[in-house]
Amino acid sequence: MDEVRIIEIKKSIFDDNDKDANRLREELKTKGVFLLNLMSSPGSGKTTTLISTINALKDKIKIAVMEADIDSDVDAIKIKEATGVQSIQLHTGGMCHLDAEMTRQGLRGLDLNDVDLAILENVGNLVCPAEFDTGASKNCMILSVPEGHDKPLKYPLMFSICDLVLINKMDVAPYFDFDLDKCSQYIKMRNPNAEIIPICAKTGEGVDKFADWIIKNIAKWRNNENA
Repeated sequence: MDEVRIIEIKKSIFDDNDKDANRLREELKTKGVFLLNLMSSPGSGKTTTLISTINALKDKIKIAVMEADIDSDVDAIKIKEATGVQSIQLHTGGMCHLDAEMTRQGLRGLDLNDVDLAILENVGNLVCPAEFDTGASKNCMILSVPEGHDKPLKYPLMFSICDLVLINKMDVAPYFDFDLDKCSQYIKMRNPNAEIIPICAKTGEGVDKFADWIIKNIAKWRNNENA
């Protein structure tokens, strides 16, 4: 039987994207722009968390936001109205993730001349966004209490690539079968280096710690230190 050529398309796509993501990181470093990729499931409280955090930081650093969704401009408008920072909406055309080139296109829509921190609110999904490097300086995700403490066991890649996990909606923990200790244990199983901060974006609990984490990591990034 004649041999046929086999092309591993998925591997090729990921390899090409990883190279492009590294180029984008270098481009952003020369511009002094720290890119934070924020991921989560739909309804976990990404936008509410961003609003609270941006309002805690906007007098200290210059911030711009990219909101990624399959459709609508609801979140970008909400961010702009609630914080006053530069905000744009990215439509993915039905795709459930952003890759490095899509992120670069979004960044072109921002005025980065006076920006210290660019935040990418990725598409709400615990699978696809974890597979594609966006060129971010750091990856962060939000896990909300109602989703359950077992999510790190079910979505290992997402938790393994994140530098920080925010556990949101701690105010409703008494009403759900959610075990913070078990959740933290499962996260550490997937990623021993991940930092964990319990928060409640609605009440502001823990938001200051998240803001401090951002400031600390930007400073280390500027000084070429390992954060």
